[in-house]
Amino acid sequence: MKYITFANGDKMPMLGLGTWKSAPGEVFQAVLWALEAGYRHIDCAAIYQNEKEVGEALAKAFSDGLVKREDVFITSKLWNNVHEEHMVEVGLDQTLADLKLDYVDLYLIHWPVSLKSEVMFPKEGDDYLTYEQVPLTSTWSGMEKLKKSGKARHIGVSNFNIAKLNMILQSAELAPEMNQIELHPYLPQYRLLDFCKNKGIAVTAYSPLGSGDRPKGRRSDDDPVLLEEKSIHEIAKKHSVSPAQVLISWAIHRNTAVIPKSVSNERIKQNLASKDIILDSSDMEKIKTINHKFRYIDGSFFTDIPGSPYKQSDLWEEA
Repeated sequence: MKYITFANGDKMPMLGLGTWKSAPGEVFQAVLWALEAGYRHIDCAAIYQNEKEVGEALAKAFSDGLVKREDVFITSKLWNNVHEEHMVEVGLDQTLADLKLDYVDLYLIHWPVSLKSEVMFPKEGDDYLTYEQVPLTSTWSGMEKLKKSGKARHIGVSNFNIAKLNMILQSAELAPEMNQIELHPYLPQYRLLDFCKNKGIAVTAYSPLGSGDRPKGRRSDDDPVLLEEKSIHEIAKKHSVSPAQVLISWAIHRNTAVIPKSVSNERIKQNLASKDIILDSSDMEKIKTINHKFRYIDGSFFTDIPGSPYKQSDLWEEA
C-alpha cells in the first residue's frame, strides 16, 4: 500500500473506502467487509447521513479485535451549515459522537459554501450566508482550533479551487493539509494538482469511477460513462483487470489518495487489489490523451438556486 505522509510523519493509506451514497442498512456491513479485506482508510461526511452506522461498524471492529483504532485512518467533513467559527467545533463534536470516536484523523471543510444553521440543502437565496457574513478564513480559524485541540489530527478542505486555497493560505496559521476533489481521466485537473503539490497540500480523488450512481437529479441521460471509455477497457484487457481497477490504479499512480465507494464485498476486494496493479508509461500516456472532459459533480445544486450568492467560479477553475 502506498501512503500520503503528512509533515508530522502520520501516514494515510492512498486507497480508502468511500461512503457517499452508501445507504443505511448497507454501510455497516461495507465498512466491516472493507476492514476485513485490509482497508485502513475510511472516508465519511456528516451530510452522507450514515455516520452513525459507520460508527457502529467501527465500534464492532474495535471491540472484536479486528483492528485497533490507531491503525485506521478516518476522514470526515464539516457541512455547510456549521461554517461560523464558533460552530465548527459543534459540527465535529456531532460527527465524533456519531462515529463513536475521540478524534478523526482528517477533517475537511466539505464545500466553500455557507448555509444558515437550520438549512441542510438550500432552496432559496435566503438559505445562504455570504462570504461577507462568514469569511472562509474564519471557518478555517475554527478548523485550526480543532487541530490544536487534538480532535482532528489533520485538517484540510474539499472542492476548493486555487483562488479559495490562496485565500486561506494568505492568513492561515496552519496550512490545509488536504484538498479532496473530483478526479478521473475526464477531469484530471492538472493545474490544481500542480498547485497543491507546490504548496505541500495532499490531494484525494473522489468519484474516481465517474459516479454512475449519483442521484438522478444530478445527472442527464447523455452524460458520458467513464467506465465505458474505450481506452480504459483496452488497458484493462491488457492487464487482465477491470476498468474500475484501472481507474483506481491511475489515481494512485498520480500520487493522489482515492476513495471508491462500494457496498459489495466482491467489489470492495477488487477495488483494494487495484493497489497492486502497475500501469506502465504507455498506459498513463494513453489515459492522458483521452480528450473527453466532464465534471460529474458540478455544484449547480448550490450555484443555480435563485438568489444564491455563489457562482461556479467560487468552486472550480475556469476552463
